[in-house]
Amino acid sequence: LQEPYATEPILLEEAFELTARSKKQTEALLAFVQIYKTQKHVRKQDLYKMAGVDSSVLKALEKKSIFELYDREVSRVATYEDILVEKFELTNHQKTAIAELKEKFTKKNTVLLHGVTGSGKTRVYIELIEEAIKKGEQVLYLLPEIALTTQIVARLQKIFGNDIAVYHSRMSNNERVDLWKSVLENKPIILGARSALFLPFKNLKLIIVDEEHDTSFKQYDPAPRYHARDSAIFLAHLHQAKTLLGTATPALETYQNTQEGKYGLVEMKQRFGGIQLPEVVIVNVADEMKRKKMSSHFTSVLLEELVAALGRGEQAILFQNRRGYAPTLRCTTCGWVRECKNCDVSMTYHKQFNNMRCHYCGYQQKIPEECPACGDRNLTIKGFGTEKIEDELKIYIPEAKIARMDYDTVRTKYAHAQIINDFEEKRIDVLVGTQMVTKGLDFDNVGVVGVLSADQLMSFPDFRSSERGFQLMTQVSGRAGRKKKRGKVIIQAFNVAHPVLGEVLQNDFHRFFEREIEERKLFSYPPFQRLIKITLKHKDPRLLNEGTKIYAKFVKERLGFRMIGPAVPGIPRVRGSFLLEIFLKMEKDPKWLAYAKALLIEARHQLQKTKGFSGIRVNVDVDPS
Repeated sequence: LQEPYATEPILLEEAFELTARSKKQTEALLAFVQIYKTQKHVRKQDLYKMAGVDSSVLKALEKKSIFELYDREVSRVATYEDILVEKFELTNHQKTAIAELKEKFTKKNTVLLHGVTGSGKTRVYIELIEEAIKKGEQVLYLLPEIALTTQIVARLQKIFGNDIAVYHSRMSNNERVDLWKSVLENKPIILGARSALFLPFKNLKLIIVDEEHDTSFKQYDPAPRYHARDSAIFLAHLHQAKTLLGTATPALETYQNTQEGKYGLVEMKQRFGGIQLPEVVIVNVADEMKRKKMSSHFTSVLLEELVAALGRGEQAILFQNRRGYAPTLRCTTCGWVRECKNCDVSMTYHKQFNNMRCHYCGYQQKIPEECPACGDRNLTIKGFGTEKIEDELKIYIPEAKIARMDYDTVRTKYAHAQIINDFEEKRIDVLVGTQMVTKGLDFDNVGVVGVLSADQLMSFPDFRSSERGFQLMTQVSGRAGRKKKRGKVIIQAFNVAHPVLGEVLQNDFHRFFEREIEERKLFSYPPFQRLIKITLKHKDPRLLNEGTKIYAKFVKERLGFRMIGPAVPGIPRVRGSFLLEIFLKMEKDPKWLAYAKALLIEARHQLQKTKGFSGIRVNVDVDPS
């Protein structure tokens, strides 16, 4: 409204007299007054829609000095104007942790906060963030992936309102530009995934890396290949800032750095509110099968606990780290398996899409009616993924409301937030998911957590497989019994004697660390040496073999025993390219690392200038996760 109507609403009667001869102008003014009661600026589009008028009517009202039309720049960064500040009391345990962190930060620039699941680490972060922004400083809060941001953002909004902005890969280019500007203008808190490291901070003084152990912090493809945790520590160094690493299951490299005095260490050994850690039960699948107590992929123990929990009005989470319905389609007559045409890997059956899909290159194919090799129709699926678990659970517990959270169900921008919200509002009884369900989610009504196949988590051919298995099982176990009473975790396994299961059973990270670190030391693996993975790729396997021999010879002559390989990886062909791998185990001496870097640059140069081998791609990954 123009003056005097804007400051003297009583004079609006005169404005209506000016529009008395035009029904459209009167309707527009009436609609404006109705909206104006709740907001001082009214969008033209809202007025068009509400009053049923067009731009000519608004221009007429502008000429009569009633309306004032102007352009207003609106940021695409989400705002939270009506957020109520959430007040909470810190426990003595949390106050002690905060005091210890401050003391450690006087001596170390990087500190690890090692707190058991549900210990209230986020509340500790919030206290440190509040202190930083009171001093006019910027804070970067890093999470391993967008999947984690939904709950954390909602929680931080209640406290910090418009002081917080979120940055992630699913934002539009326009949203990114607006957020970039807000960071330049000293936006106090930025919450984001690894790409948030590259925002233009002006006064960054604290970086929080939550779930610092998570492999999603590692950027693989496309290059540059980097670990966001390590990059955050370096970014903090550039800004003379502090870095807080937080997790219930630290990466072995991180925890070893605390033992060597490079990082500070603060531990939170109790759950918030005095709630006990969940009871963990390990069920022998082989015994259940012998006693014929299995219901498809569910042991009798797991099904009984699920039914009991739902009967008490509680919810449950089931973890199976494989999406799709089944990983293999096989002919029972000749043994044929449907493989991807671009990759040397079996295609996964997806019932939801009624097709076979490759999880490496995305290639899709219809389900064959008969075996392409022998013509027989005896085709069967082997193994199970989250989709099959969801389907079968609906048969065994038909009254339960079941949902699935994996890459197939959270493809759209807000799908993940919707699933989380539905589970929080108890519109879902059982949530079935991949490792997405293990990552920092905080639900107050989960009574039971089930791990469908523990063996799968620990049998991957990688020196980190035990570490990954311990982390995933401990993290998903931590989703149980966080607010009201002790929860229960059912872990199904064939190899129940595996030492990792015993350590998960006791929630004993320190015992796991001592055992695993001895093995790493014995076989010269990180954190005692730096590992460099070199992958050579080409569509012609013969040419790749010849080129790799030249490359390996050049490196071997200069590094000797430090080089392992070349060798064919577990999946020899991906996206149409054949692969060969070479590993380097290097001393943690900066001089040796600098030498290795220069050597690998020269080795690639020598290979590519050799006639016939210029098409071989060489990828170097330092500290592969």
